[in-house]
Amino acid sequence: MNDGYFMLDTNSVSYIIKGQPAALRERLAKVPMVSVCVSAITEAELLRGIAKKPDAKRLAVAVKEFLLRVEILPWDSDAASAYAQLRTACESEGKPLATMDMLIAAHSVATNAVLITNDKAFYNVEHHLTLEDWTKP
Repeated sequence: MNDGYFMLDTNSVSYIIKGQPAALRERLAKVPMVSVCVSAITEAELLRGIAKKPDAKRLAVAVKEFLLRVEILPWDSDAASAYAQLRTACESEGKPLATMDMLIAAHSVATNAVLITNDKAFYNVEHHLTLEDWTKP
């Protein structure tokens, strides 16, 4: 993947689906959708979320519609290599991330994408990746 791509993490996608906050919606509207992606790991987290709530039909429809509109990047050997390097570095610094967060962070590194998140956990390791918080005006 080339420079100029934005990888939405799971919490950013959740905000988009809920329509809040306005700053995130406005920022997303300014970016061509061809430059927006999610990791297959985020897809898995979203699908797990709707599987846990079988009665949330509207949510399931919204998630599936979102996933149809955004590029979903498959997990590959480059992502696996980035994961090994990132996890080792973060653990040696005493700043490990939750497994799914680490996988998403590594995927953004492997694809040279800016990770869009307001999850404070990622900011503990921000010197290893490029982060932006689109929830702030």
